[in-house]
Amino acid sequence: MFTKRLKDLRLKAGLTQREIADYFKTSPQSYAQWEKGLRKPTSDSLEKLAHYFDVSTDYLLGKSELKQHSSTLLTEAEQAFRTAIDTYQLTPDAQDTLKKELATFIEQRAKDLTADN
Repeated sequence: MFTKRLKDLRLKAGLTQREIADYFKTSPQSYAQWEKGLRKPTSDSLEKLAHYFDVSTDYLLGKSELKQHSSTLLTEAEQAFRTAIDTYQLTPDAQDTLKKELATFIEQRAKDLTADN
C-alpha cells in the first residue's frame, strides 16, 4: 500500500522521482527503491514525506483512508463551523442544529470509510 500511495502522491503532484529525491537529499535510485518496495524509508524520512505531501503517516502506510490526521480534519471542521456562524449570524438554536447535522454527517462518513476497507 505504501508504494502505491507514494507513487500516486508524486504523480498527482506532477513530480519526477528525481525531483523528490533531490528535495529529500537522497539518490534517485534510493527513492525509486522506496516506490518499488525494495527499501523502506527511515521513520524520519517517512515523517518528512507525509509532511511534504500533506498527508498523515498512517495514510502513507495504508493504515488509514484519511489523508490528514483526524485532529487536522476536526480543526478544519471547527473553522468551517465558526465561519458559518459568523457569515450567516446563526442563532443559538440554529447553531445547535448545525452541530447535530455535522456530527451525524461525520459519523456516517466514518462508517462509510470503514466499510470501504
